Amino acid sequence: MAELDADLDHIIPSSLLPPVWAKLVVGFVSLLCFARSYDGDFVFDDSEAIVNNKDLRAETPLADLWLHDFWGSRLSSNTSHKSYRPLAVLTFRLNYYLSGGFYPVGFHVVNICLHGGISVLMVDVFSVLFGGLQFTSKGRRVHLAPRASLLAALLFAVHPVHTECGLNAVFDILVIGKFNVLEIVHKVLHKDKSLGSISVLRNGALLFRMALLISGGAAVLYVRWKIMGTGPPAFTEVDNPASFADSVWVRAINYNYYYSLNAWLLLCPWWLCFDWSMGCIPLIKSFGDWRVIALAALWLCLIGLIHQALCSEDSHRRRILTLGLGFLIIPFLPASNLFFRVGFVVAERVLYLPSVGYCVLLTCGFGALSRQTKKKKLIAAVVLGILVTNVLRCVTRSSEWRSEDQLFGSALSVCPLNAKVHYNIGKNLADKGNQTAAIRYYREAVRLNPKYVHAMNNLGNILKERNELQEAEELLSLAVQIQPDFAAAWMNLGIVQNSLKRFEAAEQSYRTAIKHRRKYPDCYYNLGRLYADLNRHVDALNAWRNATVLKPEHSLAWNNMIILLDSTGNLAQAEAVGREALELIPNDHSLMFSLANVLGKAQKYKESEALFLKAIKANPNAASYHGNLAVLYHRWGHLSLAKKHYEISLQLDPGASGTKENYSLLRRKLGQMQKKDV
Repeated sequence: MAELDADLDHIIPSSLLPPVWAKLVVGFVSLLCFARSYDGDFVFDDSEAIVNNKDLRAETPLADLWLHDFWGSRLSSNTSHKSYRPLAVLTFRLNYYLSGGFYPVGFHVVNICLHGGISVLMVDVFSVLFGGLQFTSKGRRVHLAPRASLLAALLFAVHPVHTECGLNAVFDILVIGKFNVLEIVHKVLHKDKSLGSISVLRNGALLFRMALLISGGAAVLYVRWKIMGTGPPAFTEVDNPASFADSVWVRAINYNYYYSLNAWLLLCPWWLCFDWSMGCIPLIKSFGDWRVIALAALWLCLIGLIHQALCSEDSHRRRILTLGLGFLIIPFLPASNLFFRVGFVVAERVLYLPSVGYCVLLTCGFGALSRQTKKKKLIAAVVLGILVTNVLRCVTRSSEWRSEDQLFGSALSVCPLNAKVHYNIGKNLADKGNQTAAIRYYREAVRLNPKYVHAMNNLGNILKERNELQEAEELLSLAVQIQPDFAAAWMNLGIVQNSLKRFEAAEQSYRTAIKHRRKYPDCYYNLGRLYADLNRHVDALNAWRNATVLKPEHSLAWNNMIILLDSTGNLAQAEAVGREALELIPNDHSLMFSLANVLGKAQKYKESEALFLKAIKANPNAASYHGNLAVLYHRWGHLSLAKKHYEISLQLDPGASGTKENYSLLRRKLGQMQKKDV
């Protein structure tokens, strides 16, 4: 498209036109935009998609990745989100393997480099789109539209909204096959009998490729459908409220409004949010809502672009506009709610490939403006302003993704009505120990969404820890009424009821939690504590044993078994359980301490001493460790060592009455021994 390229000669310096320089510039700019996030933490969904995803671990067979969703759950499960991205998970696993663990820097650097590589490749892609590629007699490749391709690649590289898709067939038909949409439409409308003579329809190689793509795509969809268990994911109203509206008109209006919001994010990517659900975008329920103007604007622009794509006198321009619209619309269709319900309102990740179409159309627009106006410097300034603004926005947004504090805080200004934003801020504060502030945000999340069971559960947990048991019970009871299969809320309700001495209700709540989540080691652990409080020792031991079977590294369950067996005089069994636990969790100092106590009572002093010393080395400031080692030395007759560790224990915890009494006994004994010596 030589005319377009000439129209942009005042925007792109000629020194940047050689392909190598163009790619270096695009690569450098793309890395500059997102480099600030390279050393950020794992935030938001990273905890489930990466840190807690068992598919990244070596013990999970590679074949399982093709049967699991993005989060590591089986696709056929009713609870699966059905997000199928096995190649993405494979890159996570490779990163985990190469870096030797969960180090966020490696994951961020790989993603930044991938975007940089894609941006560089877009220089060639846009060269084909805008001007095609020609080869000289010596086989040297020449770009026919270097300015247009460089500008479009730069616009793509610096766009703040940047996930995966494909558009091979459209590219093949329009660029390689030189398909003329206007010609087809004209012949169909006039019932032209020469329709079959069109070159594209007689191109056997092209038709074969199209058949191959269609059949291959259908096969991939069928295989995925079978892997998913032939059922769609189950989304809730808070995920996508418009799709649950009874009125077809309300659904249609809101779907179109969502399209306009996505278009606006491409045009003006300033208001970005990690999550747009849960009241972030209130439903449009009547044509009196001023937001319907956005729908009208969107369709006026689309109709205008489609008209230009069909009716432009320049066939090359028609092809460019058609392909730009194809890239803009086709990759977005799976997120459009037209074919199936999706689990989000707006998701910036789905705009990665559509942004290619946006860059094509914007570049064409700048070329057309340059041709129609004499103020070429003004156009150049606008283009430069967009590039610089987007670079700055990318740098700012990358900084916001460095930590959950910044990410969630930035979302609050964009979506103050989003209950999930308040919930995540509250969770982040609770994790840092700021319970008072966390309660405030959890309450706001519940106010904005009175059915937000996860916020109720977390709020109930904090209130439980603050001994505000009555309100905690009310919240957790409401949560399980709203979502009867919410196992975590049932377990927490059981803990509250246990604290209120309502033991029968607590047992029933624990049993209900286990019914809904059979592999629930923490619930078995708490059930064991209930049985221990009721002196149902056998039941308690069985519950804790279940916890350790389901989760062999469950230190608390192992410890409680050792302590209960020790306290009931079953020293041999306590020793056996302690040794079994330490084989599984060899570096757990609390287990060393518990087993050391048992060995000391069994008069296995040397082995007990070794375990006490090892536990103290791992946790030197534990007063009880020094105190119990002192008791061991006291029994063993090593009185000077006993005195030393009694004193250390009392320095760490001066209020320990048992240690004070034992220390007094030791001092009296030492005093008596000194008198005898005299």
